[in-house]
Amino acid sequence: MSYSKFNPLSSKVLMSAGAMFVALAVLGELPGLPLTGNKSGDNRCQSTPKAEIALSRQQLAKLLTIPEGDQRIKVQAILGESYCKLPTLEVRAGTKAEREAYPLEFDRSTRLVVLYEGDQYAGYRFDVR
Repeated sequence: MSYSKFNPLSSKVLMSAGAMFVALAVLGELPGLPLTGNKSGDNRCQSTPKAEIALSRQQLAKLLTIPEGDQRIKVQAILGESYCKLPTLEVRAGTKAEREAYPLEFDRSTRLVVLYEGDQYAGYRFDVR
């Protein structure tokens, strides 16, 4: 009986390739993977973007204290005017959800996307470009 020799270089290459695939999936660079959190595929502004709008660290920290289901007006009082509005989604059957985008002041390649269902705050996610 003969055994094939273990090649440590090939296992390192395989591990590196696997780690790279996972990193790309987590960062959302592989379209269509559920890890991206993008259900609509369309994150283009539907309103005219306001270039001067950016979300500060303080505003972001205050938003994190607001529980989901709270009033939309409370969230908008903290965040102020949005950079732009995104297309609506149907997150739950029969319920249209509105989305607003806010670029981060400290990382312009990342936007905070806030979700509203009617007059209720339904959550947020980060859109990394």
